[in-house]
Amino acid sequence: MAVEPVALAPVPEASSPKNPISRARIETVLARAVGGFGLLFFAFQGLPALLRQNDSLNPGWSALVITAVFGGLVAVTIASLARRLVMPANRFVAVAYLASLATWPLGVEGPAGFENEQPWLYGIMTVATSCAAIAFPVWAASVYTVLSPVLYGVVRILPGGGGAPLGITALEVVYSIILGGAALVLVTVLRQATSSVDTAQHTALDRYSHAVRQHATEVERVQVDAIVHDSVLTTFLSAARAYTPESQDLAARMAQNAIRHLADAAVSTGEDGALVPVNTLSQRIAASAAGFAVDFEMRLAECTGHGVPENAAEALHSATVQAMVNSVQHAGRPDRAVSRWVSVAGGQEGGVVIEIGDDGAGFDTRHIPGERLGLRVSIIERVGKVGGAVHVDSELGRGTVVRIEWPGEDNIVPPVAPDGGMA
Repeated sequence: MAVEPVALAPVPEASSPKNPISRARIETVLARAVGGFGLLFFAFQGLPALLRQNDSLNPGWSALVITAVFGGLVAVTIASLARRLVMPANRFVAVAYLASLATWPLGVEGPAGFENEQPWLYGIMTVATSCAAIAFPVWAASVYTVLSPVLYGVVRILPGGGGAPLGITALEVVYSIILGGAALVLVTVLRQATSSVDTAQHTALDRYSHAVRQHATEVERVQVDAIVHDSVLTTFLSAARAYTPESQDLAARMAQNAIRHLADAAVSTGEDGALVPVNTLSQRIAASAAGFAVDFEMRLAECTGHGVPENAAEALHSATVQAMVNSVQHAGRPDRAVSRWVSVAGGQEGGVVIEIGDDGAGFDTRHIPGERLGLRVSIIERVGKVGGAVHVDSELGRGTVVRIEWPGEDNIVPPVAPDGGMA
């Protein structure tokens, strides 16, 4: 059944943050912070001490350690900027640092050079524990946060580490554990908080999608109830009392009229209703897009003079919002951020063309489970009932484009299979 014409509310002044908080964004920020500050710590704390102590170190061991630690920090920075291989890069730095501490006595040729200052690796210990906090589970990162300072303490009291007094070494170890623990707590809290935000967002999207479907169902039920009450039941009552040829002929005509009413309701495009300017529809879609926690690039063409019937405008808006909901819920990719866009332009003969696209995960249009109603019912059938058409172009790993046209000549409905796909 077609939805009953609904007057469009004025478009509110709405805006959404350009950088919404999410788990993926926080992971990126943390990785870039560790990579950037790690290089700064190495340059301003580790490197000056290394230059002073280099004469007391084995050249081969020293070159290997510098390459591993400094190269790992560079890799962490590059990986965080590219949003690829972030975890392996941080894991490499954490392991390389721990291995450097463990092999420190083997790399020392002149222990006397460390009597008055800590080994240069001490200056970047917090960087290593921060990398571990990002790369490992909480329990493993906690073990690392304690293990690396303790291992340093063992090295520090040995002759190769300067033979420092036990009391001073204990203070250095405790200080390092506190700093590493603070970094671990910060990373863990931010991850948990943003995970809660992501969960709340997904729950809100699910509820919104459910509410949209309930609203459409309720509108259709009210319309069908009105038709049944006004036409069908009256026809049944007349037919039950039709004892004469005249009354039987009248009941037959009433039945024909009732059938016509039902058919008209099924294909109604609201041609008798007021027209909604396409520019107004565009603004309403933009306002809805601004309410999402992810960004949708809006590509709105000026459509002066174009108009859409009220019930068609309502269906197009609801279908567009459902397509955006589907993109947010299903198009995400673990390896990179997803770009999303919505375009609205005037079609032929005063119509409208809306495209909702992304370069996300995509899906196989040939395999959409029958129970997934987001595409079939909330988009394709809804638009089709007001005389529009929906074309879906999607490919696994290449993204999805949903093209909504009104008026449309045909509805391209992807085949339904028992498994796979996305709706």
